[in-house]
Amino acid sequence: MGHTFLCVLLLTWLNTLLYCGRAQDAVLITDPYWSHLFAGESVTFICDMKEGGVTDWDYKIYKDGHGFTPYSTDQHFTLKLLSTGDRGEYVCCGLHKRSTLTKCTYTVTLTVSDRPRTTLTAGPLGDIVTLTCSVEPSAGWKYEWFRRSTDTSEVRVKTNDGENRFISVSQGGIYRCRGGRGEPVYYTDHSDPVTIEITSELSYLV
Repeated sequence: MGHTFLCVLLLTWLNTLLYCGRAQDAVLITDPYWSHLFAGESVTFICDMKEGGVTDWDYKIYKDGHGFTPYSTDQHFTLKLLSTGDRGEYVCCGLHKRSTLTKCTYTVTLTVSDRPRTTLTAGPLGDIVTLTCSVEPSAGWKYEWFRRSTDTSEVRVKTNDGENRFISVSQGGIYRCRGGRGEPVYYTDHSDPVTIEITSELSYLV
């Protein structure tokens, strides 16, 4: 009798380890998967219990140890127009519909900062000037470039597809850049302008 009781107790304890607290296999995914987000961007949480079908579970998101959403049949939850108040530690728990099993993911830390600063720098490279645009600290940006002169309006500079963080300039003018990422695209503010003067001795003014 005592042996049977101990076996039942042991099985109950193992079941608790597997299905309560932080389950080894359940995961909480963020889309986009960027470690650093900014105010105005959006992020989607995706709960994956790694067991059974998606419709076998009801899902609930916790933030900083408190219930953030009610239980839902949808494994996706989107936060739109993020603010700095949305930063914190998030966990997703799944409640199996046909049993008492509960599984929770490990913690995902969401970092949200105010709008990022875009930096434009210039440097000579032989007979041309190389412009560099950057948004730090973050990743996933594609950059757009703009040029104007003292007597013409600003136009977008045509560049190759891709990240376009660096461009080579052989035409004078006043240049700016900005970063964009995500879908729909989230744009940073424009950088401060850089003035390029093309003379017999190539020069640039910041």
